[in-house]
Amino acid sequence: MTQDPSISRSRPSGLRRAEGRWALLFLAPSLIGFLAFTAFPVLSALLLSLARWDLISAPEFVGLGNYIQAAKDPLFWRVLLNTVYYTVATVPLGIIVSLAFAVILNEPIRGRLGLRAIYFMPVISSTVAVAMVWRWIYNPDFGMLNFLLSRLHLPTPGWLTSTTWAMPAIIMMSVWKDLGYGVVIFLAGLQAIPHHLYDAAAVDGASRWQQFWRITLPLLTPTTFFATVVYSINSFQVFGQVYMMTQGGPNYATSTMVYYVYQNAFQFFKMGYASALAWILFAFIFVFTLIQVRYQRTWVHYE
Repeated sequence: MTQDPSISRSRPSGLRRAEGRWALLFLAPSLIGFLAFTAFPVLSALLLSLARWDLISAPEFVGLGNYIQAAKDPLFWRVLLNTVYYTVATVPLGIIVSLAFAVILNEPIRGRLGLRAIYFMPVISSTVAVAMVWRWIYNPDFGMLNFLLSRLHLPTPGWLTSTTWAMPAIIMMSVWKDLGYGVVIFLAGLQAIPHHLYDAAAVDGASRWQQFWRITLPLLTPTTFFATVVYSINSFQVFGQVYMMTQGGPNYATSTMVYYVYQNAFQFFKMGYASALAWILFAFIFVFTLIQVRYQRTWVHYE
């Protein structure tokens, strides 16, 4: 007895439709959350960047007026330069320090599992709590850092009150807080390197430094690239440290793009201008990331 071909064809299609409905049902919470809390706010910010709005009166359409205002705003350029300065200093320093600690913790030393957990604790700690602790460390009168410097007969600057030292102080605090995140990334990359490569190099007489330079670093380039992109994106969006430690001062020396967006939106009530600044920051991060992806072929080795 032969089966009707139309029946055999309808069963798979009906099954696919049922699977599609179930898939949409399970994806619905995430899709609704994405639309409500990501897509709609992003689109609203884009439309708001084309208007002037002070939260009280009705929005007034100004076209590209907010973007033109940003181009003419000297404080915007200073804040952007501060953000670039913070990123250029934090990213390489954070990667170098994280890689150094990862190499050390990858060695068979006693208590390394406990040390790995200790180094990750600042990452999961609240930025507010960490900033408060570092404000005490940087205190010029009774802070621990200046106390140690005075014992060594070195200069004791007013870290967070100095236009010269305020940004380096925030950079050091940020590198310390994100250290555990970088260590975890590099530890994963180090443990993926086949150990027989080091054995072969040792047989050929290669020193530890030569093994690190010729084996570890080249094979870690994909991990380093990933860490560079993530660190760069996070650095361009720095806010908590600035808000808690300096409020953008002294004299705008530590004011960054996200903090400037916050000021214009919630202190000056220039919601349209703040939205335009946020989109400028997005464009800057997007272009910077594209450049990194484009030129990673020249130094990243995936084989």
